[in-house]
Amino acid sequence: MNHVFVYGTLKEGFANFGVNAGRRVPGIFRTVQRYPLYIIGESFLPWLVNRTGTGEYVLGQVFQVGEQVLRDMDELEQIDEEGWYSRVEIQVEEIGVGNRLPLRAFVYFGAGERMSIEHVHAGPLVEFTSEHNTRYLNAA
Repeated sequence: MNHVFVYGTLKEGFANFGVNAGRRVPGIFRTVQRYPLYIIGESFLPWLVNRTGTGEYVLGQVFQVGEQVLRDMDELEQIDEEGWYSRVEIQVEEIGVGNRLPLRAFVYFGAGERMSIEHVHAGPLVEFTSEHNTRYLNAA
């Protein structure tokens, strides 16, 4: 099993949750490092950029997923396509739980070069919210 930290449309109740057939780990998690999270492009995509130490401590959910679900997520996030997402392992921590060791989890980072060619609607943000999700759905 793999842990995946989801911060955008793969979250429970959000637009692409149907692809996420994993088992949710209880709690709300945040990144141990700060990263910039933006809303970009015509589709209002959540776009987390791998620029450690800039941006915010990003909130999200953690799921345990098997290999097939991970491949399905990879396909959705187009990790084999130039200028899309890449899957990287980071550390996340559960909010409100003291002195627990951070959890290692995969996350999908958006390609940084897209930031110079896409319209940035918002960010850096702490969280991709249900309001952001509605804009994503309406843009599709």
